[in-house]
Amino acid sequence: MLIQRVVLAAAAAAMLSFGAAAPAGAQTKMVIKASDVHPLGYPTVEAIVRLGKKLETQTNGRLTIQMYPSMQLGGEKEMIEQAQVGALQIARISVGPVGTIVDELNVFNMPFVFRDSKHMEKVIDGEIGAELLEKISTNPQTRLIALGWMNAGSRNVYNTRKPIRSLDDLKGLKIRMMGNPIFVDTMNALGGNGIAMGFNELYNAMQTGVVDGAENNPPTYIAQNHYQVAKYFSMTEHLIIPEIFVFSRRSWETLSKDDQALIRKLSREAQMEQRELWYKSEEESIAKMKAAGIEIITFPDKKPFQDAVKAVWDKYGAKYAQLVQRIQAVQ
Repeated sequence: MLIQRVVLAAAAAAMLSFGAAAPAGAQTKMVIKASDVHPLGYPTVEAIVRLGKKLETQTNGRLTIQMYPSMQLGGEKEMIEQAQVGALQIARISVGPVGTIVDELNVFNMPFVFRDSKHMEKVIDGEIGAELLEKISTNPQTRLIALGWMNAGSRNVYNTRKPIRSLDDLKGLKIRMMGNPIFVDTMNALGGNGIAMGFNELYNAMQTGVVDGAENNPPTYIAQNHYQVAKYFSMTEHLIIPEIFVFSRRSWETLSKDDQALIRKLSREAQMEQRELWYKSEEESIAKMKAAGIEIITFPDKKPFQDAVKAVWDKYGAKYAQLVQRIQAVQ
């Protein structure tokens, strides 16, 4: 309850600071609140911080961004709720929560839907990415304006017990997954035991043996100190899921058309800058993993893993068939 009160108090303060009741087009000074679950310096956070510096410069200090990193305003669920009421302006969120409203987004949650990260980038930079952002922005239920995509790399399995070199090695291991049936079913299809669990519970769960491991990208594995307890990291790359940064529709409508256009322009730049930050962070994270003695297992041939998730595609893939065909056609 204390955390909830703190979050609500911060949200109320944010709403007052932004001036949600200002008339559309008002040229008053505004502090734009932004939030992320990751710490300062993490690529998704740094990209928005840089966007804020540009915005401040180009509006002579009239518009500024104040970043609340490291879940200061709650997790993604809380951030979305605050953005929907205008208490928070910018939130970096996962595809999953918005996919419950804009179902087409869930195609990105399918295992091995992208050939690699470069293929994913071409998809989000092109027509498909633009269409999906527009669907988020125009759907009245989201109450959000989608500004851009962010690269979150590939998700890979790590665990506390043994190196995973094949599907057989996954059998019986309890692996934490994000709370989405597609993700849990994907891990089960690969032979593990998918366990839906909150991200904030994961470190202790691995430490105490409640779960044997999890799956994520190298920067998160390092940033959240998971490498301290899970020493085996297998580059399965079973999921490559881009993320989104969004703006509160309620707050957006108080901005002038010129300010909206400027924020859209800078958001596109942020989408591309975050990518460079991401690849640098991946390299640094893998170097830290090697220095820490983490056993990193790679797979020149992922076909056994791709074949194993056929049941997931049979269960969920039919309704995305046309969109998947377009994704696969992107070169």
